[in-house]
Amino acid sequence: MEDNEVWMTAREAADLTGVSPQTVYSWIRRGHLKVEGLDHGGQKLLRHIDVARAEKATRAKAKRVLGPAA
Repeated sequence: MEDNEVWMTAREAADLTGVSPQTVYSWIRRGHLKVEGLDHGGQKLLRHIDVARAEKATRAKAKRVLGPAA
């Protein structure tokens, strides 16, 4: 872990991106997001930049599936 990186738990990632924690765990299961470590309480730690990329990728995919708003 690098000192200048921002780390967060799945719940913090969910709060940041406006999705449920279950969605964050889905991103992990699907390979959109990688768990980089564990905190002192055993919770999964994610890099902020990776959370942002996963959120952007899944939102872009949703727009392609749903099409333009009417």
